[in-house]
Amino acid sequence: MMAKDSAKNLNSLLEQVSQLREAVYQEGTELFQKWEKDIDRKEFLLSARDLAYYLALRRRDIRNIQMELTPLGLSSLGRLESRTLNNLDAVLTSLSIIAGKESEWSYPSYESFIAGQEQLTKNTRQLFGNKPESRHTRIMVTMPSEAAKDDQLIQLLIRNGMNVARINCAHDDAEIWKEMVGRIRKIAENEQADVKVLMDIAGPKIRTGWVFTTLKKPKVKPGDKWYLAKNWEDLPHKNETKVTAGCSISEIFKTLEVGDQVLYDDGTIESEVEEVTDGGSVLRVKKTRTGKSVRIKAEKGLNFPKSQFDLEMLTEQDKKDMGFAIEYADIMGLSFVKDAEDIKKVQTELISQTDIKRATEIPLMAKIETIQAVENLPAIIMTAAGKNPFSVMIARGDLAVEIGYSRLAELQQEIMWICEAADIPVVWGTEVLDNMISSGIPTRAEVTDAAEGDRAECVMLNKGDYLTDGVAFLSEILKKMQEHQYKKTSRLRALNIAKDK
Repeated sequence: MMAKDSAKNLNSLLEQVSQLREAVYQEGTELFQKWEKDIDRKEFLLSARDLAYYLALRRRDIRNIQMELTPLGLSSLGRLESRTLNNLDAVLTSLSIIAGKESEWSYPSYESFIAGQEQLTKNTRQLFGNKPESRHTRIMVTMPSEAAKDDQLIQLLIRNGMNVARINCAHDDAEIWKEMVGRIRKIAENEQADVKVLMDIAGPKIRTGWVFTTLKKPKVKPGDKWYLAKNWEDLPHKNETKVTAGCSISEIFKTLEVGDQVLYDDGTIESEVEEVTDGGSVLRVKKTRTGKSVRIKAEKGLNFPKSQFDLEMLTEQDKKDMGFAIEYADIMGLSFVKDAEDIKKVQTELISQTDIKRATEIPLMAKIETIQAVENLPAIIMTAAGKNPFSVMIARGDLAVEIGYSRLAELQQEIMWICEAADIPVVWGTEVLDNMISSGIPTRAEVTDAAEGDRAECVMLNKGDYLTDGVAFLSEILKKMQEHQYKKTSRLRALNIAKDK
């Protein structure tokens, strides 16, 4: 017989969860109805509805409810991304039974409970190819320039586990890309491997252009000044700086102010604007990643965490590159997406370059690398996936320097949760096994980071001297991890250390 206090607490919990379910249903339905008219892809409707319910729930702090559910042996609602209402209905049904009350709800069917997971699996296969035999997470590899000529390199990458070949349009040119794609397709066919080709459109990436110095090597250290110039004509020959670098996008100087942060090459150099001149800005180096001198080179990324620039989503070169991608690529990557309007501009450009059917068949991948993109992620997903097959890359290099390293771990998880709620595949990108790929030896921390990538649908590796070894090593890690984990769910395979010896 249930004690009075226990019964009272149980009834109170039942009422709290009931009210939560009602609020989530009402708010989620209203949100979905706002989205529904703009969704052309019927296969995305259920996913969009699930995302709306998930967002309605995550606007609330339900930690107290979770704590009260756990001792009852019920779901603590910590694993409901793509099945929010189903989880709430199951919990309410069980609570009603425990309280001895007739339930207003019922247990969801197994089919409805796994519908989101199955849709995510389908979407992943559509974007990143067939599932490898021994792991569910795909491997994406950034192609080095030599891939345009080196068949053996491509063959080894495929044999070691590459599933997606990424071609970065910020480097090389259409002639080299065409060679790469041709070789990748031919060798993949010979190897009987399903390898997708991603063309990554550069977008409004702010980079250093030319570099000028009177020194043998253009290096700076903490305390040094360097100059960021609008163009070569504005080169400040009399300026007391060690190095001058041109900036690829001059519009930034319209809003750059004294005190603003300027980060070079994913935060390798942290600088601050000390003076604004007619020709550019004088920067003072605050920190370097090594604490020592760092060389400034052309074609390196620049980030401005405290500044917001109104930059065009697509340059004229980007539009040309999109034309190449329409013809040759399986996926089109979009860099520096800020909001839904950026996605609409891409979709409009696609329609202008090809027919509507083809324009809506092309899978898109948005790289999430700015704080604006994180804040606008649900709208980005709705706009993109409502018309095209869609995926997201967590571009952790630029994202980390934009939001600060202390927030990266938190936000990369939130991105994955929101994407899972909408059945959107995710790529875990930037600096995965970076030390191993450059030196041949992994650090302990990056092995753990690579294992975390198993929670995404795809993990990306960048270029390096030991790239083929890195692909093989990552494949082995992902094979082992899939026995233990799927998304946030631990899989309780028998522990090796618990077995009788």
